[in-house]
Amino acid sequence: MKEYMQRMGRSLMLPVATLPVAGLLMGIGYMIDPNGWGGDNLIAAYLLKAGGTILDNLGILFAVGLAIGMPKKKDGASALAGLVAFLTPLSLISSGSVAMFTKVAPEKVDVAFSYINNKNVFIGILAGLVAAALYDKFCEVKLPMALSFFSGKRLVPIVTVITMSIISLGLLFVWPTIYNALTAFGKSVLSLGAVGAGIFGFANRMLIPTGLHHALNNVFWFDLAGINDIGNFWSSTGTKGQTGMYMAGFFPIMMFGLPAGAYAIYKNSRPEKKAATGSLMMAAAVASFFTGVTEPLEFSFMFVAWPLYVVHAVLTGISMFISAFFHWTAGFNFSAGLVDFVLSLRVPIANQPFMLILQGLVFAVIYYVVFTFMIKKFNLLTPGREEGIGEETPDVDDPAEDKFVAMARKIYAALGGKENVDTIDNCTTRLRLQVKDTNKVDQAKIKATGVPGLKVIDGTNIQVIVGTEVQFVADAMNRIHAGAPAVVVAPVEKIEEVVVTGPVERDIYAVADGKLVPITEVSDDVFSQKMMGDGYAVLPTKGEIFTPISGTITNIFPTKHAMGILTDTGIEVLLHMGLDTVSLKGEPFELFVEEGQKVSRGQLIAKVDLEAIKKAGRKTDMIVVFTNADKVEKLTVKTGNVQANDIAGNVLNK
Repeated sequence: MKEYMQRMGRSLMLPVATLPVAGLLMGIGYMIDPNGWGGDNLIAAYLLKAGGTILDNLGILFAVGLAIGMPKKKDGASALAGLVAFLTPLSLISSGSVAMFTKVAPEKVDVAFSYINNKNVFIGILAGLVAAALYDKFCEVKLPMALSFFSGKRLVPIVTVITMSIISLGLLFVWPTIYNALTAFGKSVLSLGAVGAGIFGFANRMLIPTGLHHALNNVFWFDLAGINDIGNFWSSTGTKGQTGMYMAGFFPIMMFGLPAGAYAIYKNSRPEKKAATGSLMMAAAVASFFTGVTEPLEFSFMFVAWPLYVVHAVLTGISMFISAFFHWTAGFNFSAGLVDFVLSLRVPIANQPFMLILQGLVFAVIYYVVFTFMIKKFNLLTPGREEGIGEETPDVDDPAEDKFVAMARKIYAALGGKENVDTIDNCTTRLRLQVKDTNKVDQAKIKATGVPGLKVIDGTNIQVIVGTEVQFVADAMNRIHAGAPAVVVAPVEKIEEVVVTGPVERDIYAVADGKLVPITEVSDDVFSQKMMGDGYAVLPTKGEIFTPISGTITNIFPTKHAMGILTDTGIEVLLHMGLDTVSLKGEPFELFVEEGQKVSRGQLIAKVDLEAIKKAGRKTDMIVVFTNADKVEKLTVKTGNVQANDIAGNVLNK
């Protein structure tokens, strides 16, 4: 659970990093036009809308951020699953959809469903976690041949929609109950005076991770239950010293307490992390102080150090109680930052507002002391305190990529290889590795690769400090772990042969007359970056295409531009004729084979109208890819001019 929460916290840093600038933009816009919310000033309106781009879509950002960061098998494709996971309940249980399903007028739909929107952080976190889990489970699933197009990564969004549809069905019945329970709770504390204000402050902070704090806010700040604290304060109606009591206590926290807590987090970060941590904490503290936007700070430790967040909620409740008890009041339109505090001083019903400054200074000391004590006492992993040793190594000038691949191979082997390695992850400078048994790790061999250091955390976790280029090593290790080719060859102009390790029948043939080139020279990133596997290409001079290897035709694409071949030894070969030729709808291709047919190496299987492809603005590269690299031990591809019956390379089976 601890590792899961840490990974969740790290994943949230991606969307959280966008929040400070959003808060500043909205704060400046609101400062320019405090009353019209941009309606009276074009610049203010523009800034408010720019900041709202982020704050009004927090749910989406959290869903995508978690979907990218949480999977054990890192891939940007998981972000699509996260987006789909969020959009599903957004569509199924929005007010309009519920009105349609229940056949009632939209205005009669439970108000709870109006909060199923882009801002809903609870739905965003739920969607991101579900998408990440489903990506890990289904990203490598292979469907039967007839459905093979939907295998692997393409399957994940499909499964995600189905799963989130089921979850949405549950929320259809549960969500109103949750919302109405919060509303009832809010109304029940009205008679408790200052104690009620304290309970509201505590509950407000505790509900932020779910996004349901807005439901509770409606009870106290607006006219849902007759309190209307914001409206009454700015119209200066009600009782002096009471109107504003559900807002005032937030000012000491947002202007002083949280920024002091941010300073404590910075001071307790590791030396090698102080620069990065300081930059994040400074931006978040400024946003909190000036504008009252606290999400950048709170989400930075909310999950990775949740006990600290609970204490923060308790302190907020205490602050609300104190200000309400002494009848110190001020109010806000946007949030409890300096901008709103200064504006509220002009409102006659504000009562001893400067005492909130004194209260804030006291809370700044309390926050700093309490945060520092808890971080040290309980070793809370706030930003900059991630477990590990060593300092960041300096950047290497003009790094050669094969250096990192070589390091990745050696470290992976020293870890015990596939038999011992479970997951590979990384932060800014170190590999974070989960293994079955750290006792099986050869630490001496890892140190011999030249890494600055390593640390065994426990029986299954070990970290290797690499430096700022750790991402290259981690990516190579993940490819090795997945069984994909990891070698990156020299620059194209220097290539004489391509060697991949990882395992085909001995001797594969060229598929056409022409020039044989390594797959890295194909002008399509999917192939040149070996996303589908290693192989080669022929730039043909004739349109006759032959099989590179003996096997069975497993599938032929409807547009005839590609087909799959499976050898008797289990090697999967993709023959792709031309680039972007799928749009030609099969017109340049004449095939002489069908699915399920046995073919021999060097057999004529197609004729291609090369001129038609060129006239259509497409390239004629005939590409051969070995898609299951775990079956390939060695592939050597010679370059240069070839005939179709020439041996293009050698392949050995495991």
